[in-house]
Amino acid sequence: MQTTSAGPYTVPPMQSGPEIILSERLLEAMRHAFGAALPPDADPLLAVSKNPEFGDFQCNAAMSLGKAMGISPRAAAERIVSALNIDDVALPARIAGPGFINLTLRPEALASALDAMDDGALGLPPPPPGARETIVVDLCGVNLAKQMHVGHLRATVIGDALARIWERLGHRVIRQNHFGDWGLPIAMVTERVKRLAEAGRVDLDSLTLEDLEGHYRAAQRDCDADERGLRAVERFGLGPKADAEVRTQVEGAREATARARQALVALQAHEPGHVRVWERISEVTLAACFENCRRLHATVTREATAGESTYAHELAPLVEDLLARRVAEVDDGAVIVRLDEFGIKEPCLVRKRDGGFLYATTDMAGIRRRVQGLGADRAIYAVDARQSLHFRQVFAASKKAGYARRAGGSDATLLHAAFGMVLGEDGRPFKTRSGENVRLSDLIDEAIARAELAVAQKNPDLPADERRAVAEAVGIGAIKYIDLSSDRSKDYVFSFDRMLAFEGNTGPYLQYALVRVRSILRKAHLEQGIHEDSLGGPGRPGLLIAAPEEKTLALAALKFPATLRGAGEACEPHRLCAYLYELASAFSAFFAACPVLSTPDERVKRSRLRLCRLTGRILRDGLEALGLVPLERM
Repeated sequence: MQTTSAGPYTVPPMQSGPEIILSERLLEAMRHAFGAALPPDADPLLAVSKNPEFGDFQCNAAMSLGKAMGISPRAAAERIVSALNIDDVALPARIAGPGFINLTLRPEALASALDAMDDGALGLPPPPPGARETIVVDLCGVNLAKQMHVGHLRATVIGDALARIWERLGHRVIRQNHFGDWGLPIAMVTERVKRLAEAGRVDLDSLTLEDLEGHYRAAQRDCDADERGLRAVERFGLGPKADAEVRTQVEGAREATARARQALVALQAHEPGHVRVWERISEVTLAACFENCRRLHATVTREATAGESTYAHELAPLVEDLLARRVAEVDDGAVIVRLDEFGIKEPCLVRKRDGGFLYATTDMAGIRRRVQGLGADRAIYAVDARQSLHFRQVFAASKKAGYARRAGGSDATLLHAAFGMVLGEDGRPFKTRSGENVRLSDLIDEAIARAELAVAQKNPDLPADERRAVAEAVGIGAIKYIDLSSDRSKDYVFSFDRMLAFEGNTGPYLQYALVRVRSILRKAHLEQGIHEDSLGGPGRPGLLIAAPEEKTLALAALKFPATLRGAGEACEPHRLCAYLYELASAFSAFFAACPVLSTPDERVKRSRLRLCRLTGRILRDGLEALGLVPLERM
């Protein structure tokens, strides 16, 4: 590579991703130097410098290698540097202190890598056909006749973000909303609604989810027999009045349970009257679910929804298959799969002594369908961390049974993307003042209302319709970002004040950073006639990386492809959040120190506009990968 003082650096075409050209190129050179100067297989321990004054990268391996070789660390560092050939990407290496090796990238190398990133899909070429995977993501997970509450927030938001990240990486993604619509509790509410509808006390056409939730709780109460109370009355001889009261309640509950069991049999037999009521309850429940997901900008659709009812006919044959192949065994009347070879002491229970099936049975059928039916190479479950043992058992049992085996013979990757709880500012589970779960729709409403006040204060001249649209994007983005920016495995504290701040590591801060970029590009066009399109394509201006803030921003931009891949592989959206905050902070420092539109040097101006444009593209891409709405104005 070479530079000239007469004009911008001309960048040759690049075949590899930008981060490969830089950090991987340095690592390759370091390994070559180690092979020539030191014992083979030594790890260069190349890391990004924490202090930019010492360079961009630092190698500390000489500190330990020198002692192992019987020479001083500095002497080992000198051997490494003498064999190091990095002139194409970095300035001559410097040795500091007792033997630290500091490396500084050449500005033209940095410009070349940035140019390659800007030229393509932000340094993210699609995976080759043989490496393109099918990723099935389990998300949302609503239950029939129940409102979505704050507990569903994480399953929906995290699952959708993981699906979006894998889609952005070029893979085929299939979402699966596991709908709890089967079993005795479902039959309870179905029987109650059907009975009341036939008595003219319920209008199926006008049924709401709030109505259904009331019927669900009432059905549970109706079937909850006070058996302990009856035993106490009989044991202590509490008299005929107490006996009559408790016995009446118990007999009534037994009758209600019997009716519910009959309703379950009717549903299993597809009896039209019960099925019609059950379908109406499902329709109302899912309509509310899809509306909440739409407001959250999370892609959860009817096509992606698979109810437990769709597995009902598979469960008995599945257990018989496990028994026939001796994967499972009968233990005290129940059917279990032992998992000792997986280091799990607790067996997986797949059929109870009374013949009933469990969540584990359904989930094993789900894994078989997702791997062998949908062709999943990875099945990711965004589910509460409290289900960790359950998924360890189900994953292990499915592998033992061969249900996780792909067409090529290897097992699919099964991953529980476990998440912690949402806490209130008192450090306890986030609930209403009355102690009930916070309804998700109420949470969304309040976030938008608070965001609208904040947007009105920040930009009072914004038209009302636009203010409302911006408030929705900001409020929803704030809810999602405070969730996604936390390590998903940990609990986090929900705070409206903190999440709606326009400063710090928040969704509104990132959205506002993009708004600032878009504002600069609009002004460049309106005031100086520099159209955004002229900053890209074959005739784009050259990049000049000179000021420290330009370099910091450039280095931050180049981390995007590796960060996105890492967030996907680890199923950790907070990595992408942390990166976008770093990028936005670097842009803020760049904007403060490096005049863009007011700089008199035309080459510098257009280079900085390109940096703005690239930053904006990454911010938009990253926000969309998280499921946040990019904005033009706030």
